[in-house]
Amino acid sequence: MRLITFTRDGAEEIGALVGADSKVARLQSAEEARVGQPQPYFSSMLAFLQGGAAARDAAHSAIEFAIAQRPEGAVLDRSEVQFLSPVPRPESIRDFMVFEQHITNCIRKFEMPPWLAALDERIDGAFGRKATLAYRRNRAWYQRPVYYKGNRFSLVGDGANIFMPAYTKKFDWELEFGIFIGKRGRDIPEEKAREYIGGFTIFNDFSARDMQGREMPSRLGPAKGKDFDTGNAMGPVLVTPDEIPDPYNLTMKARINGEEVSRGHSRGMYWTFEQMIAYASQSETLYPGEFFGSGTATVPESGKNLRCCGLEMDRFLKVGDKIELEVERIGTLTNHIVAPESYHIWLGDLDHEIKSAHSTS
Repeated sequence: MRLITFTRDGAEEIGALVGADSKVARLQSAEEARVGQPQPYFSSMLAFLQGGAAARDAAHSAIEFAIAQRPEGAVLDRSEVQFLSPVPRPESIRDFMVFEQHITNCIRKFEMPPWLAALDERIDGAFGRKATLAYRRNRAWYQRPVYYKGNRFSLVGDGANIFMPAYTKKFDWELEFGIFIGKRGRDIPEEKAREYIGGFTIFNDFSARDMQGREMPSRLGPAKGKDFDTGNAMGPVLVTPDEIPDPYNLTMKARINGEEVSRGHSRGMYWTFEQMIAYASQSETLYPGEFFGSGTATVPESGKNLRCCGLEMDRFLKVGDKIELEVERIGTLTNHIVAPESYHIWLGDLDHEIKSAHSTS
């Protein structure tokens, strides 16, 4: 199933894309026509995920009824609805960094002079990753799947405007996808972790890279580098696991204003979703509706043309840009970059204020 959360006439509800994604089957409307009463599982996408297998069975029945019987108001044109994030307020957002080539690219770009980065790439091609300086500088990353907690209140969906923070001149996209947890569990073994995946979606983790660069040397963060209104976009759909039998064989693309600017592939994931679940659930209960992001996608080969965010390419977003992320079997997440609602730049002047305070103390 390809499930969505949407608004129509101010009301929020969940549905399923049907008819080659051109139509929306309204699950609650179809269910009420089918059985004469509402289904609690269809009150929200979070309720659907909490319902597990029973909710999925109920959704299949409602969708089949809507398509076959066409009760009045149960099927809409896609153009009639406004998409939200599939789960408008996830229980949490954990964003991992599991693509080996992405972190290798960043180490070479920011921790090596250009001549050394180029040499390290040649060593990579000739002798393998473990022979490189990038590998030696990044050994801790190979020991566990690390993540940070994101802002679940800044989430928007497909088609939404993204307000560029007033304090950044290096506004970036990230080509990611991820999973929603579909079952409660703790200390989940890796071999059983696939059972806890409730669905897949596309994720664009927007970043103010110049602010992030100021924050991260303080050994904590990211903070305002990633925390701002409309800073996270997900969608367009939640695809149930039966629709994606192999999540590690998916082509991923990013386009700016229609031009393909980067390409990734999920086979480049060094850490799997199952390993992420097993790691995060150590001595901690996971709940339906929590989201795990993959981090920036790359392909698993080295090379200057294999980049998947603006940071790696020195190409950043500007007001008026349209950014599209496409992931095979999921779809395309589209967002539009617009000017900030406020031009207060206190955060942009923070470095100057701190220096001035020190000079007068």
